[in-house]
Amino acid sequence: MPAPAYPDLVNKLQRAHLLGTVSDVLGWDEQVNLPPDSGDQRAAQLTLLAELSHTTATDPAIGQLLTALEAGPLGAEERVVVRQARRDYDRATKLPADFVREKAGHCSRAYHAWADARARDDFAAYAPFLEKHLELAKREAAYLGHGAAPYDYYIDLSDPGMNAARIETLFTELKAGLVPLVRKIAASPVKARRDLLQGCPVAQQDIFLREVTGKLGFDYRRGRIDVSVHPFCSGTGSDTRMTTRFDVNDPLKALFGSIHETGHGLYEQGLPREHAGTALGIHAGMGVHESQSRLWENQVARGRPFWKHFEPRFRELFPSQTADVSAEQLYLAINAVKPTLIRVDADEVTYNLHIILRFELEQRLFRGELDVAGLSAAWKQASRDLLGLEPANNREGVLQDIHWSGGAFGYFPSYCLGNMLAAQLWYRALGLMPDLEQDFARGDFSKLLGWLRREVHARGRRLLLLDLAREVTGEDLTPKYLLRYLHERYATLYHVRP
Repeated sequence: MPAPAYPDLVNKLQRAHLLGTVSDVLGWDEQVNLPPDSGDQRAAQLTLLAELSHTTATDPAIGQLLTALEAGPLGAEERVVVRQARRDYDRATKLPADFVREKAGHCSRAYHAWADARARDDFAAYAPFLEKHLELAKREAAYLGHGAAPYDYYIDLSDPGMNAARIETLFTELKAGLVPLVRKIAASPVKARRDLLQGCPVAQQDIFLREVTGKLGFDYRRGRIDVSVHPFCSGTGSDTRMTTRFDVNDPLKALFGSIHETGHGLYEQGLPREHAGTALGIHAGMGVHESQSRLWENQVARGRPFWKHFEPRFRELFPSQTADVSAEQLYLAINAVKPTLIRVDADEVTYNLHIILRFELEQRLFRGELDVAGLSAAWKQASRDLLGLEPANNREGVLQDIHWSGGAFGYFPSYCLGNMLAAQLWYRALGLMPDLEQDFARGDFSKLLGWLRREVHARGRRLLLLDLAREVTGEDLTPKYLLRYLHERYATLYHVRP
């Protein structure tokens, strides 16, 4: 039987969770619908909500309930909830209310400053906002007792249990296997064309991506998709908000961006709603979250079985645009490997180099080896070194991502960790269900979704990234399966030797 204090704790946690969902909707609206000159009021609204959320999360009664529960016997699931609640409570109570208010207001103002600077290619105008974010980040880490290692603090916020040193070890192994493959593909006589599909109306693109994402399992009765500057997914399983962006000369961009966000949405919709607001009903960290988006986007949606099912409908919606495009040309375009300056447009072979670039720059910023004033030049140099490309402007470089505009340091590594876990989960699923891709060719994705529901989604935060990888796949998290997958798909496609 639950301890007497346990229902009271859950009630307070769920109240705090509901306040967070209000902030989520306002944040989504800020990027989708907010009139251009309404940013000041939205900043004030989000600041007030942050203050209310902080007051709710730091209620002394929560601390008293936690102390009482920690002193008595607890069931396994109760221990998970109490452990996570203690972590969140201690963090919240160590952050002064004035600091929380200051940070929330700055995040809203910094987003609008970033959007404006990105549109005008004016990094200098945005730099003071980023400097303030960095200062706030170091202050927050110090409040939590991590002043000596602020970057590790932020990595742990995104992926509990991870730190920069552990990530660097994984990334070094991945980089050693990845760079030679990229070079071999670049030297291959096989060349993919991403410019095959011109003049594809947005209305038809929207129809196709909604049909695809619905068939993958996204529940549009509990979610929606809209347009924003930068694609994202927010909200909860009860109200999941996704966005995309369209390019009439590259319909694959919106499609794969939407499938990526659908992976996030499927995870949120698969979390146990009866446990919302507690560790049993929240995700296991951003690396695990990214594994869900990347698995659907890459292993599933870039495969031949997926396109065996969806290609006829794609051609039906874009008859003139695909008339002179063979099935093999289309498949090669879908799996085009060509270094690009823009992370969200990157192919899956070179994508991880974009993450390594950002990880290394963040490390230097937090170590004090690089200041914000020198960030644009450092980005350009890192891009030349890793991608062989130099941004012509800051829109193609340091201003391209939304993450730093919200102070989301330590988040970028999650994408690469997610790619590793996605590949590891993929091979485990194939081993258990050898006919999985035959299902895809028939348009049936339920078996894979059901397996992910059981093995990942339903667990909530019972297991974190490293333990989840070990429990579900039987091995520690490793880049070897990602490298195996990339070699198997792309070495064959581009006629290169492993």
